[in-house]
Amino acid sequence: MRRAALLAGLAIAIGSLPVMAQSASDPAPGAWHEQTDRAQRLDASPVWTGPAADPARLKGLVTAIRASASHGLDPQDYHLARLEAVDSLRTDPAIDALATRACLSLAGHLLAGRFDPVRFEPDWTAPRRTRDLGAWLAQAMAGGDIAASLDALAPDEPGYAALRHALVHYQATVEAGGWPLIEDGPELRPGDRGPRVAQLRARLEASGDLAPLPSPTETGGQASGASDLVTPDPASPDPTSPDPTSSEPADPEFFDPALQAAVEAFQQASRLEIDGRVGSQTLHELNLSAQHRVAQIRANLERYRWLPADMGRRHIRVNIPDFSLEARNEGVVERRHDAIVGLTYRPTPVFSAEMTYIVVNPWWETPASIAVRNELPLFRNDPGAVTRLGFQVLDRDGNQVDPATIDWNTVPARNFPYQLRQAPGPLNALGEVKLIFPNPHNVYLHDTSSRELFDQNRRCYSSGCVRLRDPFELADWVIAETPELTPEGLREIAAGNTETRLPLARPIPVYLLYWTAVHDPSTGIRFVADLYHRDDELIAALEATPSSME
Repeated sequence: MRRAALLAGLAIAIGSLPVMAQSASDPAPGAWHEQTDRAQRLDASPVWTGPAADPARLKGLVTAIRASASHGLDPQDYHLARLEAVDSLRTDPAIDALATRACLSLAGHLLAGRFDPVRFEPDWTAPRRTRDLGAWLAQAMAGGDIAASLDALAPDEPGYAALRHALVHYQATVEAGGWPLIEDGPELRPGDRGPRVAQLRARLEASGDLAPLPSPTETGGQASGASDLVTPDPASPDPTSPDPTSSEPADPEFFDPALQAAVEAFQQASRLEIDGRVGSQTLHELNLSAQHRVAQIRANLERYRWLPADMGRRHIRVNIPDFSLEARNEGVVERRHDAIVGLTYRPTPVFSAEMTYIVVNPWWETPASIAVRNELPLFRNDPGAVTRLGFQVLDRDGNQVDPATIDWNTVPARNFPYQLRQAPGPLNALGEVKLIFPNPHNVYLHDTSSRELFDQNRRCYSSGCVRLRDPFELADWVIAETPELTPEGLREIAAGNTETRLPLARPIPVYLLYWTAVHDPSTGIRFVADLYHRDDELIAALEATPSSME
């Protein structure tokens, strides 16, 4: 009876408390400080300690706090040292309050992250995962398995689980000494020889990206994880490769084909240009330490915790720095597409919205900022491009203006007096189809007339929108639950030259996200270059001492 009354009192005291998210102005990562402060002022009756308390509760909490490290959290943020030293059979109201505070804080962080995402992504619009933590705590206390109850609050995502697994691996790598650095210097190229090549080899061997050099009786090494790249034909060995019949040892200072293949595989995975050479960008990525990779994983685990529990039965995810799109149905990735995203100085925003319609053969209503930055300089140099590229010029009243009457060299960039629009056709910047999820950024998914850019591995060329390879195949997926639309119908419309707007029967959530540690089902976790330099601020915040826990 006493236990039931205690739990009932606990539920009444904190059951109506909302999930508290840390404000962007609050530098402390104790996102749940208000809720847990109020929880500390609960009835002083013992909950975690004392002869009548179940010792498994506090033991389970301590176990869960230790395990928080596997979620990329710091167990010391949840008073681990003090709670480990507690004699749970001795009544201690102060420890009861401390344990409740730690439990609720950890629950909140696992549920929705340590931080409000808007602090790091100002355009964030995805709903946060919420729960009545008071009711949850009462249920967890009654159930008895605090550790399992806490772990169940974390995201149920394969990518999240893969990141947790990778975290263990990279922490072990750090404890083993990490990997060596490569000294600064000129670009390293295949065929080069010298001590920096040996450093490059040692770096890739230490991270498992390159097999060690063979002994004189073995065949030449191969790059691990490079099976999708072209490797030297064993029937026609490169004359610079080690001779397997030679008694001379292989030269670690020689940039051989196996090392080139390993560099290319690293560049492919990192979303760098694939040239097999170690220039400044590749050197930077190679010289990121194992400890930095641990910090990146922790940052990306936090980003997962910002996502809603229900992202939609059918939804689309764009990972901006990975230049990729996934279309998911019931948790299964049904389509993957290469993407082009915003330039580093015109970044694609991180946000979410619902796709409600598509447009076939779109006119491109050129945003004023792009008209001034891109088209006006072009027209000044080549006035004939206006007509050749299919642009119409409208004045401020919407009246069409003959471009032959305009001296573009006298048109001011500031207070640009025209509206530009580009007609449907093969040169249209939007290509043949665009997929619209209305948003204040005027960002959407679309085709492109510059399809050759998909040959690049690092694809940041747009002014913020997301361009797609094979966009009609994605459109086919999008319209699958709109009975009146068919793939054949889309292509019939596209064969014409008329802009056609096609509403969807059901909205499809679209999430534009920023993950630099990517779950790849075929290879595990890979790291991509931090395109917009978003990691460092989040890493620093995660590593800061939370004032609410000091």
